[in-house]
Formats: sequence, C-alpha cells, structure tokens
Amino acid sequence: MNKNLLRSIMLLHNDTNKSLAKFLGISERSFSDKINERSTEFKQNEIRSIKLKYNLSDEQVSNIFFN
Repeated sequence: MNKNLLRSIMLLHNDTNKSLAKFLGISERSFSDKINERSTEFKQNEIRSIKLKYNLSDEQVSNIFFN
C-alpha cells in the first residue's frame, strides 16, 4: 500500500483520516489501521468508494492499494 499517495490525494480534496473514515462508514481507528497496514486491509467496497470519491483511474488505484 502506498499510503503517501493516498494521503496526498486526500489532501488535494481537503480530507482527513476522520472525514474519509466517516465517508467509508468505518471508525477513524479502523481507517488508521488500514492505511498503516496494521493487521487489516481495505475491503473491495472501500477501495471502490475511494476510487469513485476521488475519480481515480484504475492505474492510480493499483498504485495506491496494490503496489
């Protein structure tokens, strides 16, 4: 996971961990665990929601979540 790339996209959209977690319907703690790769990963529906929210290309999604 490329958390720096995700964080830079979040910053461009004035999002924080808290606001994106709320958008995804998960706790801020759960979001933090996922972005820092602590024992859990983003689910497919969460990745899809992030892709749509930020209008990401398939390549950008791959670079963030599957590098």
